[in-house]
Amino acid sequence: MLNEAECRQQICEIGRRMYARRMVAANDGNLSVRLGENEILCTPTGVSKGFMKPEQMCKIDLSGNLIGEDMGIRPSSEVKMHLRVYQKRPDVRAVVHAHPIFATSFAVMGRGLEEPIMPEVIVNFGRVPLAPYGTPSTVEIPDSIEPFLAEYEAVLLESHGALTWAGDLLAAYMKMESVEFYAELLYRTTQLGGPRVLSAEQLARIPK
Repeated sequence: MLNEAECRQQICEIGRRMYARRMVAANDGNLSVRLGENEILCTPTGVSKGFMKPEQMCKIDLSGNLIGEDMGIRPSSEVKMHLRVYQKRPDVRAVVHAHPIFATSFAVMGRGLEEPIMPEVIVNFGRVPLAPYGTPSTVEIPDSIEPFLAEYEAVLLESHGALTWAGDLLAAYMKMESVEFYAELLYRTTQLGGPRVLSAEQLARIPK
């Protein structure tokens, strides 16, 4: 497991990758890592994910209170949905929120990623459900994702973006890449006449 200094560096590195892959624009998105039972390291508000520095990360508790010296840096108000994941899933150690273009397009349409089109999609997600719309920066979004936390590791946020969670930050980020790949495949195959979904028999033969 990475120590705090390594986590700070990794958050910056993954933030730069998200920015380079156009998963976020300007100051969009946020990342977090669970350091301990009641300690969360998260990205600051008002800073582009492509240009973060390790010392800019915020340390908070599971209630969202700042831990340590107040340096005038604040977490994003959207950290509430990260905290809800950690509160309901003690096994989760990292959460990623982004606005990848294809996945967010489905979210804006009000449509989850439901079609079983590839074995890899079934193994990774099964499906990516759509959480109902919630007002940004309020508890409406954490409330909207809570029903999906036990069964899934990725969700689309209606008219907003996507959220993924996993046992470490790299894995949570890779899930975000996979969600975007899944969404792009659905989009492009729709342009070609619609995807051919796997049959019930084919689905039953996929190793779990």
